[in-house]
Amino acid sequence: MPSSATGSLPPPTQAPGRAHLPRVISAAAVALALTAPGQTAAVSVFVDPLIRDLGVSRSAVSTAYLIGSLSGAFVMPFLGRLIDRFGPRRIMAAVALCFGLILIASTAAGEVIGLTAAFVGIRVGGQGALTLVATTTVAIYVQRRRGFAVGVSSAIGTAGISLAPVLLERLVSEWGWRAVWIGEGIAVWALVIPAALLLLPRRPAERAAAGTEPDSRPGSALPAVDWTLAEAMRTGMFWVVACGVAVCALVTTGLNFHQVSVLGERGLSVTEAAATFVPQTVAGLVATFGLGWLADRFSDRVLIISTMVVLAAATVGAGWLSPGFTAVLYGVGLGAAANGVRTLEAVAFPRCFGLSHLGTIRGVVHSITVGASAFGPLLLALGRDHATSYLPALLGFAALPVAVTVAAVLVRTPPPVPPRRSP
Repeated sequence: MPSSATGSLPPPTQAPGRAHLPRVISAAAVALALTAPGQTAAVSVFVDPLIRDLGVSRSAVSTAYLIGSLSGAFVMPFLGRLIDRFGPRRIMAAVALCFGLILIASTAAGEVIGLTAAFVGIRVGGQGALTLVATTTVAIYVQRRRGFAVGVSSAIGTAGISLAPVLLERLVSEWGWRAVWIGEGIAVWALVIPAALLLLPRRPAERAAAGTEPDSRPGSALPAVDWTLAEAMRTGMFWVVACGVAVCALVTTGLNFHQVSVLGERGLSVTEAAATFVPQTVAGLVATFGLGWLADRFSDRVLIISTMVVLAAATVGAGWLSPGFTAVLYGVGLGAAANGVRTLEAVAFPRCFGLSHLGTIRGVVHSITVGASAFGPLLLALGRDHATSYLPALLGFAALPVAVTVAAVLVRTPPPVPPRRSP
């Protein structure tokens, strides 16, 4: 039995064959689509009914939502360690069970404190926990063509999230927000729990035994020795990818939250501003699949640079666009960057750092991302309050992806084996 500095490695498990690939993709896509009840696009449908029925102000609802969003940042590292310990199959089922219960229990909210507690549970369960385990599942079960598999599952899941507000708006108007939250909870139970327990294989993908010669080409097998969180955090690649995802979350959340106001400043009507979500959604779906496909063929550095350049251009463009083609182009750029970078992150970390501590590593990154997204709307609003237009704040936002681009140019791809484990 080969050994390393950390002791003898257990014998490799049987990797799921190609026949399992559709099942893994389907389970991850279902779980990702059912994160919709915890995503901003779907929650926005409930805001006005909550204000009207509970008699609370819009600022109170916004503050409750901010607290709920930030809460997820503290839970994700712990959840990541649970994924590493128990595997995504059991954790996905457990998270779905808890998330469904939270949605049903949230109907008891009767004032701002109860609403805050509901938002904490909904955001931690949907935007945080279920998203993390859904996007980690494919990386753990699939080795070859991982980028393709992540792209397909993410594209299907993103389509479900994008379509959810259209359905939910009608249901809320007919049934009321309490009945819809109960329906969402039952849907999570009925779809995600069976998908996890019946579709996902019991054993994860085969991990290379110690001493196996690694192959660093895109789309190749994982490194022979898996990196710990502490080792990964000492590499530049970890921080480039983590900052890229966090910056994208901060910028896109801020722009989407204030979209009507930002684009209204450029002469777009409320209807025209809202319509830019259509090319944003379409481009996001294309980018999710396309970046997954490209990730099997190009290095992570090239793709993170490309994504950040597109994000910077879209952010600056928000301050210069006009109704028509440039507004559509803005939506395309923002949607492509927002969805593409998440797919890239799901592929880059297992390729750079292996599987043994993948949940822990991605849990920390997801925590950073959730925290960054919570502050995007506030920072953009503060920038607008201190200027005569959004342009200075947009230029400041655009500087963030530019900084990540420079760092990505300078950073080195980590070696297959952590330096301290080298002979």
